[in-house]
Amino acid sequence: MSGKRTFTMIKPDAVESGNIGNILQMISNAGFSIKAMKFTQLSEERAKAFYAVHAERPFYGELVDYMSSGPIVAAILEKDNAVEDFRTLIGSTDPAEAAEGTIRKKYAESKGRNAVHGSDSDENAQIEGEFHFDANEVI
Repeated sequence: MSGKRTFTMIKPDAVESGNIGNILQMISNAGFSIKAMKFTQLSEERAKAFYAVHAERPFYGELVDYMSSGPIVAAILEKDNAVEDFRTLIGSTDPAEAAEGTIRKKYAESKGRNAVHGSDSDENAQIEGEFHFDANEVI
């Protein structure tokens, strides 16, 4: 059964480009409600911990550097079928391959600077949400 919550981050490139409001509007228009949200910046250590699953991959160091390079917006979103619907809304990791009307097609700069993160499973949505938010921060 699909869960009702997912986790997202608006990444440093989209924050720097001034697209927080545009992205949040697309999320809202797609029927998601925001249950927790914060504007923050990941330290290098926190970025390493969050992306530890990718530690053996060749892009890990670059990913950590990028994700700790500037502020992000972390959020827990709610909607029926949240993970799958949000993955559809954000589009392919590579904006050149993303469907028209998706967040990444509109706001991503490249495969590496792709505007937003979206959890890839209900289990990871819970883990990632708990990484960024204490239970008392979530509505």
